[in-house]
Parts: sequence; C-alpha cells; structure tokens
Amino acid sequence: MTMRVVVAPDKFKGSLTAVEAAEAIGAGVRDAVPGAEVTLCPVADGGEGTLDVLLAAGGKRVDLRVRGPLDEQVDAWYVVLDGTAYVESARACGIEYVDPSSTTALAAHTYGVGELVGHALDGGARRIVLTVGGTASTDGGSGMLQALGARVLDARGEPVGLGGGALGAVASVDLTAVRRRLGDASVRVATDVTNPLLGPDGAAAVFGPQKGATPADVTRLDDGLRLWASALTRAGTIAVADLPGAGAGGGVAAGAMAALDARAESGFELVVELTGVGDALPGAGLVITGEGSLDAQSLSGKAPAGIAVRAREHGVPVLAIAGRVALDRARLAEAGIAGSRALVDHAPSVEHARREAYPLLRAQSAELVREWLAGS
Repeated sequence: MTMRVVVAPDKFKGSLTAVEAAEAIGAGVRDAVPGAEVTLCPVADGGEGTLDVLLAAGGKRVDLRVRGPLDEQVDAWYVVLDGTAYVESARACGIEYVDPSSTTALAAHTYGVGELVGHALDGGARRIVLTVGGTASTDGGSGMLQALGARVLDARGEPVGLGGGALGAVASVDLTAVRRRLGDASVRVATDVTNPLLGPDGAAAVFGPQKGATPADVTRLDDGLRLWASALTRAGTIAVADLPGAGAGGGVAAGAMAALDARAESGFELVVELTGVGDALPGAGLVITGEGSLDAQSLSGKAPAGIAVRAREHGVPVLAIAGRVALDRARLAEAGIAGSRALVDHAPSVEHARREAYPLLRAQSAELVREWLAGS
C-alpha cells in the first residue's frame, strides 16, 4: 500500500520560504520512501512569508512602490486570491528595511501599508486580509490611516508627523475620508499574537526593544499609543487599547480594528485552508511540519502546533523538523508531535545550517522518516 505523506511546514526564517521548505522536506520523504505519495501544503501563520504561500496556492501578485518605514520608496506587493486582497505589512515597513536603533524605533511608520491597502481598495477589492508581523514600526497604524486619508492633528489643529515618536502630540483624529475610502469593504487582521496595545504586555514593551527602542523609548512609545487610542475612541471608534491582538505589528492591528472595523483572527486559521491541508489530511499516513525554530512560541498560534491539532483530529501522526528544537520530547508529545529533528544538530555551525538549509533539510527529513518507520 502506498504511503501518503502530507508536508506542511512554515518558513525557515532567514533561510527558506515555506514553499522551499516544503519542497526540501518532500524530496527527503521520497529519498526515504521512493514510492511515497507526497502532498506539499506549505503554510503560514499570518507573519512574514504568508504571501509566498498564497502565491503557491494560486494567488495573483500585484506590485507597486510605496513609502518604506523611514520614507524611502520600497518595492512592495500584495496578493489577490479568490477576490480577497492579502496585504502583508512587512512588505511596506518590515524591520529588514532598517538598522534597528532608537532613532528608527521612534521614526518608523506604516504609511506604506496604507498605500497597499488603498491600492487594493481602488482596484476593486471588497475583502482585505492584513497580516501584521515583522514591522519596524510602533505607530499604532497611524501612518496606515493617514495614507488612507485620516487627519491626525495636534492640540493646535496642525498635522502630526509620522512614526510612533510623533504620537505624543496627538490630540484628535478625523476618520471621515478613511470611512469613505473603505466603503462596504471588510477587513480582517491576521495575527499570531494576542498582545494588547498598551502596558507591560503591549506593542511598545514587548516588541519595541527588538526594533531598537531603549527603555526610555518604550515609555515614550507606550504613552504615545495611549494618546492615539484615546483620540481614536473620541473619533467614534471602538476602544481598542485592551483588545487581544491590538498590539500586533507595533499596533497596526489596533488602527485597523478601530478605524477599518477589522477583526483579529488567527493568521494560521485564515491561511491554512487555502493551502489544501484540510483536504489532504483525511487518510494520510504521516504529516511532517516544521519552521525555523521549534520552541515555546510554536505552541501558541504558530503553524506546527496548528497542524498537529488538525492532524490529531484525523488520527494522523506528526513529525516536525526545524532549524533548532528547544522543546523536549515530553512537550512535543503533549503538542501531538511524535518525533523531531533539528538542523543545527547536524551542521558544524548555525551559519552553515542557514547557508545550506535546503540540502540539510532534505537529508534530515529523510533520516527523520527512516527513524520513525523503524520505530513504528
């Protein structure tokens, strides 16, 4: 009887896209079991790399130039699939566009994200999914809304500049033009985090330091986001400060939830059905998932845990392969993962593992499958 294997990895950040990782793992499965029937279903959790997965699922790429996080023009794109426009915030204001520092942490903005959303709306999209991971900004989505026509004003009625550092001057916001531009279109925010906008678990405190923010910057950004949230509420929006997920993407989720009536949803759940995983699992003999780092974060909203939950519903065993594995066997078993393998354990250095990720992933996937077959 032919062994049927579903391969459903996320990206290996800095090394392979989810599509490339799926191809490498699939090749490894065939090396181990030449007659295996392999179904490739690369997945994403709503963070960086989501658009690559959507392209593989049949989406159409739309390219344009927009303002980057520090005002320079960058080449960005979004994907249209089945009438829905998928906009990835990081394509316009990703942290890879900056050398993180105190200056960039305060200056980075999401204006380019608004340009992407506006282009999709002007092109006729009535449904938009906004993915919000990997941004350089902590501006609460204020730049995005300004690009869509919002007037963000200080106490004298003068326009407030872009960037999270400018939010300390916000006194009011007029969303009339934004609502007119949005019309009857619906917006969903795909995120894999549940952080609120403000406070010790908020956008500035949790994500600011990795964007270059000093402790003083974190306080300044959090204070500015508080003023921004209050101004949005006075403009007639829902109160977003404490909503789960509002802090995602430096608070761009909060801006979307307030002014675009967006709702936050699991990025994994939004994307996974488009990849065919749901149809592929019934009757499969094995599922292999993975990502760059399999750790505690992987168990809360990330793709490997989501795949394991779905596989368990169909009684299909799950193996995982990652760049590094920071979970012991007990934690993995608890998550429904029967076996794992880490590339760094079979490479002379982390740099080598990243540089040679494709052949390493192929070889170690084959070994993982052989090991599982020998023990099953």
